[in-house]
Amino acid sequence: MKFVIAMDSFKGGLPAPDVCRAVEAGIHDVMPEAICLLVPMADGGEGTAAALLTARPGGHWIPRTVAGPLPERPVNAGFAWFPDDRTAIVEMAAANGLPLLKPHERNPMATGTYGTGQLIKAAVEYGARRILLAVGGSATVDGGIGAATALGWQFLDANGRPLPPVGGHLQAITGIIPPDDRSLPPVTVLCDVTNPLYGPRGAAAVFGPQKGATPDMVQQLDTGLKHLATCLYAQLGIDLSDLPGGGAAGGLAAGAVAFFHATMAPGIATIIDAAGLHTALTGADWCVTGEGSFDDQSLDGKVVSGVASAARSADVRTVVIAGRVRVDPGSCRTHGIHAAFATHAPDMPMETVIQREPELIRTTAGHWARTLVDEPAPRS
Repeated sequence: MKFVIAMDSFKGGLPAPDVCRAVEAGIHDVMPEAICLLVPMADGGEGTAAALLTARPGGHWIPRTVAGPLPERPVNAGFAWFPDDRTAIVEMAAANGLPLLKPHERNPMATGTYGTGQLIKAAVEYGARRILLAVGGSATVDGGIGAATALGWQFLDANGRPLPPVGGHLQAITGIIPPDDRSLPPVTVLCDVTNPLYGPRGAAAVFGPQKGATPDMVQQLDTGLKHLATCLYAQLGIDLSDLPGGGAAGGLAAGAVAFFHATMAPGIATIIDAAGLHTALTGADWCVTGEGSFDDQSLDGKVVSGVASAARSADVRTVVIAGRVRVDPGSCRTHGIHAAFATHAPDMPMETVIQREPELIRTTAGHWARTLVDEPAPRS
């Protein structure tokens, strides 16, 4: 039998490539001769670069030291590079992600995306003809002015002085000066949310609190993002007011559209194409997908829904292996999912889950594979 294993990461635990390997091990425990193709998945957030480097041959990691979420503190980051088509995968979480900060350091008034801009610049200097910008997992709400500053843009105060490009200075912007050379290769923002830049569903209101923003900070940041949009429209004729997904990564998505002429694309669809999932599914008997928690959100533009749709188009049956399963069998069938299996009981302490995660995933995959040996499911 041929299995395509297209797992997402288990948040807080294993990255997608390791999850795929654990599933493969469980299948091989029962079916040593089974053919397993590993195509790690991501939805455009953290883990995207690693997933594509594993799924797509020929790529490698280009390390770079750049500014972290707190611009004065550098971090070791980099970008994924695929020389065959000169595509760079820039993952903003690698430079300016929330996990790079300790809980008491989380303050989107003081954080920025300058390091992400440095990675984009490094990719351009390396010869990129296409840049995929994965924007999930940010620690920032700066509207992308940090990244733009790294590429030569200036944001001036009322006295004509450059402002520090962090969220707390958005309201002070009075002048926006583009660089002399604005040429960049095509930039595609991988985004799986529809939130606008500002307002009740905007970057500050919805995502600010998880990045450390107090209610007062949320109000200031939202006002600042709206002010940035007003300045961009008045000075450059760029309208970000109703851009779906513009609020992703604290407004970096909207900023990329404004400053880098970027286009927006669904994360999972782009990654499925880039990883070659459609080709891998040819002639497969089963596709195995999953994530840490399989719930209703998983069926709305996330990895599981995208992979299940691709498998259904290829006439391949899909099974889900997840840490927790909160989707009923009827909803699974509606989305073309044959069955879903949880790796642990709901009351298992999370510390134990994380410690035993590879074993739990492997065991669950093995139990499912055993059902195929004992009672092979009819081809649907």
